[in-house]
Order: sequence, then C-alpha cells, then structure tokens
Amino acid sequence: MRIRNRVLTSAMVLSMAGVLAACGGNDGGDTNTADTNNTGGDNNAAADNDEGADMEENMNEEPADDEEPADNEGGNDEGGDEAAGDGEEVTLTYARGQDATGATDVLVDAFEEANPNITVEFREMPADTGQSHDQYVTEFSGGDDSIDVFDADVIWPAEFAQANYVLELDRFIERDDINMDDYFEGPVESGQFNGRTWAMPKFTDAGLLFYRSDIVDEAPQTWDELIEMSGELQGEGGTDFGYLMQANQYEGLVVNAIEFFGAYGAQVLDEEQNVTINSPEAVTALEKMMEIAQSDFVPGDILNFDEPATHTAFLEGQAVFARNWPYMQAMTEDEEVSQVQENVDFALLPEGDAGSAAGLGGWMTMINRNSQHPEEAWEFVKFMTGPEGQKITAIEGGSAPTLRDLYEDEEVQEAAPLFANDEFVNTLENAVPRPVSPIYPQISDIMQIELSRALAGEISAQEAIENMESNIESALAE
Repeated sequence: MRIRNRVLTSAMVLSMAGVLAACGGNDGGDTNTADTNNTGGDNNAAADNDEGADMEENMNEEPADDEEPADNEGGNDEGGDEAAGDGEEVTLTYARGQDATGATDVLVDAFEEANPNITVEFREMPADTGQSHDQYVTEFSGGDDSIDVFDADVIWPAEFAQANYVLELDRFIERDDINMDDYFEGPVESGQFNGRTWAMPKFTDAGLLFYRSDIVDEAPQTWDELIEMSGELQGEGGTDFGYLMQANQYEGLVVNAIEFFGAYGAQVLDEEQNVTINSPEAVTALEKMMEIAQSDFVPGDILNFDEPATHTAFLEGQAVFARNWPYMQAMTEDEEVSQVQENVDFALLPEGDAGSAAGLGGWMTMINRNSQHPEEAWEFVKFMTGPEGQKITAIEGGSAPTLRDLYEDEEVQEAAPLFANDEFVNTLENAVPRPVSPIYPQISDIMQIELSRALAGEISAQEAIENMESNIESALAE
C-alpha cells in the first residue's frame, strides 16, 4: 500500500523537523523529541553508582502481600482515594529538553487548571540528550530532589531503575486502574525492568523507509527486493545512490542493526537478561546489513552517515531509498530545504524472514525517587501520559501518541494527517525496542564496535556476533 504524505500542519513541521536524530545520537537536535541517545561510552554512571548497586537487592525484592512497595523514601506518600489535586499547595519541577513547539506550555496550563493546588515549574535541560542524561545521573546519584518529574529517553528506564533513581509506578497504576494494554507494547516494555514499571510512555517514534515516488511505483516488500531495486534504479531521476542508512559508529548504527535483527527473528537479550545474540538468525541479519553497506549502490562513505547526512543527501535528490525517522517527511515538503517536493512517499521497512521491524524511539516520563511530592508528581505524570495529555502533545507538538485510541481521534488526525495513516500506525505498533538493560550504554558500545568492524569488512558476521556475545556477557557479569 502506497502512502501519500502531502500536507502536514505547522505543528507537525515544528516538531518533526526538530527530531533530527530520533534514536540516533545526533547532537544537533533542538527539541526533546530528538531521541539522540548519546548515552553510550562513558554514560553508564547510573549503572555503576555504588549506592544504587547496594540498594538493588532490596529494590528488587517483591513486597509481602499485605505491604505496599516502599518506593517513597523521603517523599510524602499520602495514598488513599483523595486526589492529590485536592490537597495542599504544591510546586513541582518538571525537566525536559527544549520544546520549540510550545506544547509543553499548553500541557502544563491544562494540568494546572484541573489541579489548582499544583503548580508546575519547567526546567529546560540541554538539547544534547547525552548531556541531559549525565546531568540527571549527577544530580540523582547525590540524592538531589530539585527535580520531581522528568522526560526520559526510551533507553534510560532500566539503567535508572537499577541505580535506584526513580519511583516504581505499579502501585499508582493499579490504584488508578490504568490499563497498560491501551498503550503500544514496545514503549511499555521500554519502561519496565525486573517485572516492574518505572516509566510511563509519553510519545513514540519508529524507523521508516522513504522512497522517490517519481521513480518507484511500489515500495519493496523485502530486504532482498530493496537490494535488487536499489541496484536497478540507482541513477534514475538524477540520483547517485540507491539506498541510504545510518552506518556511522554511534547509536544510530545500533538502531539500524536492531531493525535487521528483528526482521530476521534475532534478539540481543531475552526477558531474563540472557544474551541470545549468537544465533543463525542474527548472523543472517548482519550478513544482509553488510551486503547493503558494502554494495555499490550506497555512498562510498556510508560508514560516516548519520541522520543529518541521510536527510541532506535524500532532500538533495541523491538517493532512491532512505531509512530514517518520521521527522524527515516534513522536511521533504519544505521548499526551503527539499529538492524532492511532492515526489516522496514512505512505507514500512522491508521484511526479512520474520517480517518487518522498525527501531523504537520516543520518550518516557519518570519520577525522581527523592521527590518530596510523589503523589502530586504521579498526578502530573498520569495527566501527561493519559488521553488528554497525549492529545495535547499530539495536536500542539506533532508528537506521535503511545495510546492506540488517539489515532482514531478526528482532532488528532486533522492536526497531523500522518496520524491518520494506517501504515504509519502499524509501524509504531510493531516498533522493536533496543535491549532493555541497566547497562545498555555498555551494550551499545560493544555492538557499535563489532558492527562497524563487520560493515567495514574487517571481520565476518559470525565473528562479530560471537564477539558481541562474549563481550556483552562479560559486561553483564561485572
């Protein structure tokens, strides 16, 4: 099914254009929708925090049947049926990156109107997600309580949960009858660790295949078809390349690999944190990725490509196909930057032996364990991630909801026609999360190194997979 995407509202353009590297590690994004994930390398401070490690055993113990989980050390757990909005005057501090769309202001105003005793002060964090991550780690590891609620990259929850930085939310969810089945499965899984929920899904993102509709009648259904069509159509319509991807050694490379692994039925870790990467399916997936990266229809410097390099080349008309995040759709229709206006469609990423898999991006919302107002903080989180809050974020900010039913809302569809597109919604529904682990930054580093060596032709797919297995197992054992 071809997907036509001609018009987006100004809200959608503002939001999606700001997502210069959802899930990809680009430092240039100017809004918190940029899921930039510079959390590899040295950013595993939370997982290594001594205090968090000492408390991990107690944190992971199941409470007795007649006990409520003790997650409010230092907080004022009022509990009961009394709404937090009916109590004393409270001021919450909410932290997230810059929001150029203004959606955050609308969201806060709506919440304060419904909860007149709660004031929400906004604290703007660095645009670079990696810097934000490190700043949170520094403050939370020291027991700082100045932040009550904060937005978190989808790859942070397990790390922050094990380090004991955030509140477990299950008792709130159960008390207020929140049905987590109403949300897309991938974002929910990203917020869980050790069988508990630590983050609520706020908005989501997933990889897409963009293609030149003036050259291609129907998008390729499989990766083999993409390889064949990329080679045959390279040079058509003034193009230089058949396909573009993110193959630089950074977080975006991991996301691209996860999409290949998912398409061929492989995974890095199972739910019990066992390393499962060494499988025939993973080898096949990496071999397919290597075949593309080493082909003649990609740029010679494809190993240096990130999201900005991808969208720049595609918008200049250099490629037939490109894998990127939804933000690029708005850019294709922007006459100031695009040379391919009205000639771009998008579709699900191609299928492997196990189907199509898109890498999961997006943002969650969490509560600082040291918050002095956990009940009020939960009320704000519940509002932001519930139907009313997500509708505001979708309409005012162009961010894709994590609640399925909102895609049937006429106002949401009118605000962003992309949200009325069944194929786009299916992509979000089936997005594949990266490994959920408290040491994800280390896992990402390991994968980046071995994937880069394989794509460069220095080692075979089998060697890369075996190296990933042994190194990840060693990191988990530390």
